[in-house]
Formats: sequence, C-alpha cells, structure tokens
Amino acid sequence: MNAPHTHLVEYRGFKAAFGNLPASLKEVVHGIDLYIDEHETLALVGESGSGKTVSAQALMRLLSEQWVRYPAGELLFEGRDVLKMGAAELRKLRGRDMGMIFQEPMSSLNPLHSIEKQLAESLLLHQGLSQSAARPLMVQWLERVGLRDPERRLSAYPHELSGGERQRVMIALALLNRPKLLIADEPTTALDVTIQDQILSLIKTLQQDLGMAVLFITHDLEVVRRMADRVAVMKDGRIIETGPQQRIFSAPEAAYTKLLIGSGEDPESPAPDTAAPALVEVQDLKVHFPLKKGFFKRVSGHIKAVDGVSFTLRQGQTLGIAGESGSGKTTLGKALLGLEKSQGSIRIEGREIQGLGEDALRPLRRKMQIIFQDPYGSLSPRMPIERIVGEGLLIHGIGTKEERRERALACLREVGMGDPDLLSRYPNEFSGGQRQRICIARSLVLEPSILVLDEPTSSLDRTIQFQVVSLLQELQERRGLSYIFISHDLRLLKRICHDLLIMKEGKVVEAGPTGVIMENPQQAYTQELLRTAFF
Repeated sequence: MNAPHTHLVEYRGFKAAFGNLPASLKEVVHGIDLYIDEHETLALVGESGSGKTVSAQALMRLLSEQWVRYPAGELLFEGRDVLKMGAAELRKLRGRDMGMIFQEPMSSLNPLHSIEKQLAESLLLHQGLSQSAARPLMVQWLERVGLRDPERRLSAYPHELSGGERQRVMIALALLNRPKLLIADEPTTALDVTIQDQILSLIKTLQQDLGMAVLFITHDLEVVRRMADRVAVMKDGRIIETGPQQRIFSAPEAAYTKLLIGSGEDPESPAPDTAAPALVEVQDLKVHFPLKKGFFKRVSGHIKAVDGVSFTLRQGQTLGIAGESGSGKTTLGKALLGLEKSQGSIRIEGREIQGLGEDALRPLRRKMQIIFQDPYGSLSPRMPIERIVGEGLLIHGIGTKEERRERALACLREVGMGDPDLLSRYPNEFSGGQRQRICIARSLVLEPSILVLDEPTSSLDRTIQFQVVSLLQELQERRGLSYIFISHDLRLLKRICHDLLIMKEGKVVEAGPTGVIMENPQQAYTQELLRTAFF
C-alpha cells in the first residue's frame, strides 16, 4: 500500500555516492531533505559539483548504477520510493510521469535518428501509438513549442537545427506524454538572451497549460528570479537554505547565498578613455562565404557573415561584441586573428596586417591570443598542463625547456594556480573554473597585448564566472591588456566593457560607450536585447 503523501516529490535524508566498491565510495549528496509541490517551480541553485544534477537525475534513476549508490534515505514520487522501483515501474515513470530537458540538446538527441523517429519512440512506448497515428500529435507539439514548419522539420536530423530549435524539440520530447513533473537541467545556459527569453516563456506557458511541477536546475540567478516559486541553495552536497524566491533574494540568511546574490549585482560600466592610444583599428571588414550550387559548384551567392564592420580598440580597454547566434561575432574575432579570410583594413599598432604572409604574420600572432568558450574542448586531454601552457613558447622558439617551465609556472601563479605539482596533471583533473584559468595562463605566456575572449564564461557557474571576470580585470590593470570580449551575456558585458558593438546579421547596428548604450539604446534591436537580458 502506498504511503500517504502531501508533496509530489520528497527527498528524505537522501544520500548519493560514487564508486563501484564499498571501500571506494565517495559521498556526493549528504542526506538532503527537500520537497516539490504540485504545480510549483522549485529552483535548485549551486556551483558545479554541488550535487544538483545528481540529485535531479536520481529522481528518474538515470545515472549508471554500476557507479552510483544511494546508501541512505528515501526519494518519494507521489508517495512511492523511486529508489525501490523495479525496471518495469521505472520505464513507466520516465517520460510519462516525469520529463527531462537536458543542458545540451545536441548531445541529448540521437544524431543518427530523425526528429520524427525520436518523438515517435516515446509515444509508442508510453501510449502505444504507431508512427502514423502519432504523426499528427508530433506536429501539434512541435507547433506548440514554436518550431517553424513542423511538418518539414520532422524529417530533419539534430545537426540540421539551430541550438534554439533543438532545445524546442527537447521540450516537445519531454512533454509529449503530459508528465506531472518536468526536470529542466540548465536548459538555457548555451542560448542567446533572445532565444533564452523565448524558451523560458515557453516553459512557463506549458507549465500553466499542463498543470505540472517544475524542478529547474540553474546557476543563473536572473532565471531563478523569473521562474521560481521557491529556491533551494545547494553547496558541497548539502541544502544550505530554502525559501520563497522573494525572501531568498531580499533577505538571504546563509553566507553562501549572500555571496551568490552579491556576485550577480550590476556595477557601473567602466568609462572609456578616448585619449588612450589605438591598438587595433578595423575599417570596413568583410567576411563573405560563397554559396555553390550545381555539378560544377558555381558560386550563386554569398553568406555575409561580417559585412562592413569598423571599430577601434584602445590600449588597456575592453570592447564588447554582443548579438544573437549567427550575427557574426565569432567570425569577426577569427578574422582579426587571421583565422578567417577577410577583406578590409586591420591595423595592429599602426601596421596593416591584411595581405601579410604566414612568416610575416607569425611574430604578430604573439601579440594576439584567443580564449575559447569551452575550456575542456580547447585543452588537449593527452598533454599535461606544463606542455599545454608552454606550447606557445616552444612553437615560437622561446627559451630552454627549464625556462619554459618556469615561465609557465609564473603564469599559472598569476592566475591563482601556482602549485608546481599541478604541472604534471591533465585537464580532466581540474574543475571548469580551473581549466579556464589554465586557458588564460596559456594565452598570457607569450605576453600578448590583445586577447580575444570568445564566450569565455558562458559554461561556468555564476560564482566561478565572477571569479574569472575579476581575474581578467586584475590582469588587464596589471599588464595593460586590451580585450575583445564576445558574449551574449549583456550583464557580463556591462560589468567589464568600456565600449560595445551590437551586431545583427553581420552588421553593426549600434556602437558606443557601454554605459551610454545600456542606459539609452537607440535601435529597436538593442532595446529588445536589453529587455530580454534584464527582464
């Protein structure tokens, strides 16, 4: 007989540990008590490694039980203990009673199956519908989540859809069977502010239509403020504070909660110094990719990824570049570094670099370095940190092996990772924030004057993001560095940038001092970006 229940979901003294042998078990969730009521949204907030995702995925028993153990506690759904369910009962629970939206839809959707096949599989499993009978329902749901031309998109594969479109498909897949609980695990982290706004509005609307509860896992406090009824703050596997969203933001009790909320405050934008010498001068820069058709691959047109962009970056200052995916931000950054062929003028310290050969360009590359969005993907998993940080020195023939080692260690010290024992470790042994610090050290080792930062903090938790941005500001002040900071996070750009470019479809639609644009945007597109960023 099922136990009486007052909550839809209840964690009672729930513990989770990793390890395949009793002696090797490492406890990662330490006896948490938590509940979710019907129809409400609970936001679970905390840093990477705090236990948020482990706790959420335990609700559907998604983690491999070869490696995870639940040594104590109960995990109740409608009064039934999920930890005691058999395989058949779990199959009914997953997808029917509970749906889940994952952080990265590209890795969550099967790249070998069409959208239609993936949606149909869920309807066959839980409702017994054949593919032909399920097709009208699939089209209806794709329309409901705002996917354009749903009939045609059914035959598409995940790689043929944009990030926002894939996330809409994930939402449809999670909600097809009208679950009682939706688990949303960082569903908007990698999306532009306008797409994020659409996805959050969609989840809110569907929650009201279906009358379901939502467990929303995020590190974005603005998303929490917008979406949550209640908030649970998690740190080191423990729930340290829970309460109504308004109370958590207005009167946080735990020191860690105060730190989280404090790291999200918006300072004034730094004022640009127009007297500082110009370091980079760009005039009418264009990057056009040819479209080729037919057997002979004749050029039938061009994609104008960057279309006539001009700007000046001054010594010791930061230029922010904002815009939606496909606006040309990253292509512009690559063109500046000579990683994309371009037309127009690029002058570095007064010297024109367009048309220079590889030999003439190589010394200039030392002055210009790039830090990528994904610190894990941009570090070789087969190289120890000493080789990764010192690789640029080796390529440019700088110093002996011992000198390179000392210089690498000095740069790691400068970014707060000065333990010599770290040099022999590999990227997988570090957290996301530490890996990004390693990427910064690798860029600094050649003593550049210009850093192009391509979404360098979008995959990091808010507190780690705050630490990395503070580090970048300290390095800029200490070394006189100039940054080109590419991001869709306008709050972050407001904090760090002296000047701002707003891009749309390859063109600059608005440019000027960051503070002026933030306070008084002139263009409708900029106004819409700011509205969605600062809800």
